[in-house]
This record gives sequence, C-alpha cells and structure tokens, in this order.
Amino acid sequence: MVERWIKRMLPRGLYGRAALILIVPIVTIQLVVSVVFIQRHFADVTQQMTKALVLELAYLTRIVDAAPDLAAARSEAGAVARPLELALTLPTDAPREISRRFYDLSGKTVTATLRQGLPGFTGIDLATDTARVWVGIVTDKGPMEVSFNRRRVSATNPHQLLVLMMFTSALMTLIAFLFLRNQLRPIRRLARAADAFGKGRPIPYRPTGATEVRAAGRAFLDMRARMERQIEQRTLMLSGVSHDLRTPLTRLKLELSMAEDSPETRAMLRDINDMGRMIDTFLDFSRADALDDPEELDPAALLMRVAERARAGGGAVDIGALPPAEPASLRPMAVERALQNLIDNGLRHGNRVALSLYLRPGALVFTVEDDGPGIPEAQRELAMQPFQRLDAARNQNRGTGVGLGLAIAADIARGHGGALHLGTSDRLGGLRADLVLAR
Repeated sequence: MVERWIKRMLPRGLYGRAALILIVPIVTIQLVVSVVFIQRHFADVTQQMTKALVLELAYLTRIVDAAPDLAAARSEAGAVARPLELALTLPTDAPREISRRFYDLSGKTVTATLRQGLPGFTGIDLATDTARVWVGIVTDKGPMEVSFNRRRVSATNPHQLLVLMMFTSALMTLIAFLFLRNQLRPIRRLARAADAFGKGRPIPYRPTGATEVRAAGRAFLDMRARMERQIEQRTLMLSGVSHDLRTPLTRLKLELSMAEDSPETRAMLRDINDMGRMIDTFLDFSRADALDDPEELDPAALLMRVAERARAGGGAVDIGALPPAEPASLRPMAVERALQNLIDNGLRHGNRVALSLYLRPGALVFTVEDDGPGIPEAQRELAMQPFQRLDAARNQNRGTGVGLGLAIAADIARGHGGALHLGTSDRLGGLRADLVLAR
C-alpha cells in the first residue's frame, strides 16, 4: 500500500524524478545541519555564556548582602557593576517576572540557566527590548534589578550561518538544475526523433550528450536505417513481383480476348481481373508508409474530396456536420487511401455510408459508418490484421477482396501516430470505423 502510494506521488517525467532525487538529499542535509546547529549553538553556547554571567550576578548579590546598609550596598555594588557593563537598580518597585517572546529559543535557555544557578532569581524580561535583558534578584536589601546587553548571553548573528547555508544550497541547486536540463536535452531529442519516426515523419537527428545517451542514439539511428531499408526492400520486391506478374496476366488477357467467346473464357477473364486487383492491393499495402510527405491541409476539405469521388462512382455517401477549417499536418494521399478503403468496405457490405469529422485535443477523428451487418466485437482486432477475411461477418457475394482494406487503413493511422477503432454504428446500425490521427 505504501509502495503504491509512493509510486503514485512520484513525478511521471524523468526530469521531475531526477530533480526530486537531487532536491531531497539537499533539503534533508539542510534540515539535519540546521537542527544540529541550532541545538548546539542556541543551547550549549548560550548556556555557557549565561553561566559566566551567573557568576558575576552571584558575586554582585553577595556584595549587596554583605553591605552594612542600603547606601553602602548601592555604592559598592555599583563600583563592581560598572566595569562588568551591568546596570544596577536597588531597590526596585517590583520584582521582574519572566517575559519572553515565543520565538526566542535562546531566551528559554537563558531563563533556565539563571533560575538554576542564581538562588535569588525572581524573573527576567526579554520581550521589552530584544537588545537588552533585565534580571530581577532578591537580596537582603530588597529587590534588585540588573540589566545588561543581550550579547552577554546570546550570539549576535547566529542566523548568518543559516542564511549562508541556504543561499549556497539554492545556488548549487540552480546550477545542478541547469546541468541536469542539459543532460536530459539529448534524451528529449531522441524521444522526439523516435516519436516522429513512428508517425512516418523522420527528422534529422545526431547523437549528443553522455556516453550512454550517445549509444542509445546510435542504436536508434541503426534501427531506423534497418527499418527504412526493410520497408524499401519490401516495396521494391512487391513492385517487382507486381510488374513481373502483370506481364503474363496481360498476355493471358490478350490471348483470351482473341479466343472464341464462351463461358469458360469469360470466367478465365474474371479470374485474371481479380488477380490484377489483388496485385494492386498488395502493392498498395506495401507502399502505405511511403505514399507522400506530410503537408498542412484542411482535413474537412480532404474528407469532402474523398466523398465526392465515392459519389461519382455511384455510392450513397452522406456527410455530417464538419468542424471549422483548421489546418493539420497530414499525408494527404495516404489519408485519402485509408478513407477510400473504409468507404469501399462500407459500400461493399452495405448500401449507405455516412462520413463525419471530429476535432479532439491533439487528434483528428474521421468516422465512417455503414448499414451493413457489421463485425462482431470478438473479431474486430482480427479484422484489422492483413489477409483476414471474415466470411461469417461479411457478405462475400457483394464483392471480393484479399483482407487488406482495414489493414491498410490501420497501418496509415499508425503512421500518423493514431489508430483505427472499430465499433457499432448508432446511426446506421452497421460498422463504425474511427480513423484517429494525431494532430
């Protein structure tokens, strides 16, 4: 329970945790040193200084008690008090009572020491003037009051050490913060480069900072280079396969077109056309991450353009309320292809498609809804994987496919730092596909 609470209270960021690791020891050391210093300085030193004064006051009291009369006591005690820088009043109107300000820590020690070492002690005044002390003493000649400078029993500037400690600690903490920020800046640059690469927006990056951070940066650059080579090789391979397969397919199509028209030849032509569409789909999937570069555009205008293209092909496409124009950085060809795949998917398995666009903090949400049979919740994750055809959920008599439409859309969404979410349409009753893209 305590461990869970501690984890919840810790900052989430590396900068905050490193700052906490830096501040906690400094504050702890300051508290320990301050408490020890106050205890030793305000207690021990003050007690030693007060004991020395107790001897002087006791000697003065003995002189007063030994004098034959009040005048002699005042004269003899005054002669002794003046060299000791003590002001004597004998007798006084009323004996002094204990008076001390609540924050006067050394005054508490002074009072306790005087009460313990001075038998005739009646009271002390530390509140009237912080620079002066009045002590009441009972003598044989009546109540006596002795005043002296506060420096006789307390240090004059004990706070200077505390102020110096706090100032030095604050300065060192500031320097440490600046150094810490410089050390964390390369980590943040690496995080931004990795995040941008994950969204399909590679940015220039050069490893800097400490040895470990440089090693992580070089590992990231090597990983990015390998992934880019792998993507390029996949695209080139599928492009080459597509080109090589198109040649014999075109030759077969030409030979069938010259052959006698029959049900067999028409069936063979349909198969050849299906193979051609499959090859195009494979190629689209391989090039989903390399269609175009990001650019600033209006997502509502992009949605309208895709809807008009679908309507021109004879599809029943409705557009809901669109937000005001607000440019966003997107790869237009990739987003259009993802939306076109979702619209084609909806029209293939339904009769009507509804489009809408929502703006969220940090995200754009393109929503495509249809009135088809939908996809069961247990099979939605499987439907977004490549080459998955859910015959039980989709009516294959309405069209053919290789199971890459949703996979391409999901891949494009991930390339924009988002995701594709499937659900049930409350508006049309079929499938609801939310294409979430990071802004």
